[in-house]
Amino acid sequence: MSLRIWIAAGTTEGRLLAEDLADENVELAVTVATEYGASLIIDKPNVSVLDKRLNDRGMAEFIDQFKPDLAIDATHPYAAMVTETMRRVCEKKGVVYKRLLRPPTDEEDCLRFSSVEEAAAWLDEKEGVIFLTTGSKDLHKFATIRNYEQRLVARILPVRESLDKALDNGYIPSRIIAMQGPFSVDLNTAMFKEFQSSWVVTKNSGSVGGFSQKLEAARAARAKLIVIERPEDAGSSYEEIRDFVKSQTEA
Repeated sequence: MSLRIWIAAGTTEGRLLAEDLADENVELAVTVATEYGASLIIDKPNVSVLDKRLNDRGMAEFIDQFKPDLAIDATHPYAAMVTETMRRVCEKKGVVYKRLLRPPTDEEDCLRFSSVEEAAAWLDEKEGVIFLTTGSKDLHKFATIRNYEQRLVARILPVRESLDKALDNGYIPSRIIAMQGPFSVDLNTAMFKEFQSSWVVTKNSGSVGGFSQKLEAARAARAKLIVIERPEDAGSSYEEIRDFVKSQTEA
């Protein structure tokens, strides 16, 4: 009998894990938040995909329908509320829960802040163009920065929801870049230089999230990297999760 696994895939690792496990004796149900995210998931007979944002009730109903033996939380390191909800619902439903975490980076040549609000308040007192690579979720928080319409450049995913958020928060179309990564050092550098950026804002997304490319590009463009630190969390590496699942299928 095949192992039934739910992968909440909000990261590159979630997508890669689905590809890695699809050839095993498993039945995978992958949940993502958007139709675009669903389009990136491997297409195989034993892999089903649901593109829908799930709250606690939605997660409980999904578990009742799919009846997973194992739930793997591969959502974004900054999606703390989603992680807490998934962990709580799985515990209540008696489903084994595993948190997949990408390792953070600890480079010293950058300025680190514990929250978006803290970084925005600090940048409000500075001068120069600010290049945002933190996605669309927190655009409204950066819009508190004085003269933000002229100072901010937002790089977001090329999906309607992200673009609507940027426009609704007053971002100027000519200062919105709707583009899907990964971004090379050269491409990042060209973008940072094009807008004469003094500051580049990123999350501590680790090597998979393109952190090193942003850092090197910021140096080349003579901009300072601003890092929003991730919430504290506990979990397992990609390799540990993969090996655990494979050991279960071989048992």
